[in-house]
Amino acid sequence: QVQLVETGGGLVQAGGSLRLSCAASGNFVRFNTMGWYRQAPNKARELVAIISRGDSTLYAESAKGRFSISMDNAKGTVYLQMNSLRPEDTAVYFCTSRGLWTSGAYYDMDFWGNGTLVTVSL
Repeated sequence: QVQLVETGGGLVQAGGSLRLSCAASGNFVRFNTMGWYRQAPNKARELVAIISRGDSTLYAESAKGRFSISMDNAKGTVYLQMNSLRPEDTAVYFCTSRGLWTSGAYYDMDFWGNGTLVTVSL
């Protein structure tokens, strides 16, 4: 089993920056991808950014140019540097991993963290 724990959320003024971190624990060697989703109040969960173990990245249009995702796959950690934050970035941010490699096998499984709240004030 794998657990993902996000840290780094908080309250920040518009234009400010935050760095989110996510650390995996449990039985893993690496993941195919890790990434971030977010869910604002009364809205559906949406993709923010994903990074593959080949370091390919995918960003939501709203994140391009402002957010940067990075990963240390061997450690099971993924980061999201968020700059130029806007009030509309306010949401709970969830870490996710897809495709689990252990020392003995591959599992087509996804894992999610419990989320960390980011609040951007005017």
